Amino acid sequence: MKRIDHIAGHTYHGRKGAIENAFRYSVDYILFDPEAQLITPLLFSMDRANIFNWRRTDHGGVPKQGAGASWLRARFDELEVPQPAQIMLLTQPRVLGHVFNPVSFWLCFDTDAQLYVVVAEVTNTFGTRHSYVCHKQDFSPIGPSDRVVADKLMHVSPFQQIEGSYTFRFDYRPDRVGVWIDYERKGGGLIATLTGPRQPLTNRTILWSLLRRPFGARRTFALIVWQALKLRLKKARFRPFRTTPVPDHPVSRSRH
Repeated sequence: MKRIDHIAGHTYHGRKGAIENAFRYSVDYILFDPEAQLITPLLFSMDRANIFNWRRTDHGGVPKQGAGASWLRARFDELEVPQPAQIMLLTQPRVLGHVFNPVSFWLCFDTDAQLYVVVAEVTNTFGTRHSYVCHKQDFSPIGPSDRVVADKLMHVSPFQQIEGSYTFRFDYRPDRVGVWIDYERKGGGLIATLTGPRQPLTNRTILWSLLRRPFGARRTFALIVWQALKLRLKKARFRPFRTTPVPDHPVSRSRH
């Protein structure tokens, strides 16, 4: 696919356990092939400044030092995961130069254009990143009803421990995308979702998004801080990042 799709979607987070909290807000994602020669609108650029833009160094490896899709292919070789015929990246764009991506998704397709691996690239507010390689044991296509489980290995929220597991569900269609993540741990957990329709990214959709969500990722970060403040007021236990271990390896695989 040579075009870039825009997902004007919604994300929902619902905390489970003794202290409950939930919120839902709108968010802008883009979906594109990072290895293709893309046709882009005037207000979007690759690897250079613009109103909306994307930088390869934001993904695939250490934040701001990433290698993009080539990093992903190298990890697949290390893990002996079959190489995809096509890779699509679902991520938030930079808006006026700023970006914060709590989670992006590398969607990997086989030679029959079937989704068979999804890599959830998780980045916390402290700049640490870990990627969860999600697939079935036999690498058969991942459908909307399939569930893939991975152990939680990285500190994300100071209000959640590094324990338990994520259950991922992915629904990829020509007209929309959906991701559901159910985090389960003893005595609690979290449900997070991202859903929205697909449409071509145009100058008009960029300007409309800028009017509706003028601060882009800064708004996302501010909403996260606001929810953290609410949890502190509800007396949820706070665990500083400095007291939590960092994963030994930047990539892990789902359970089989």
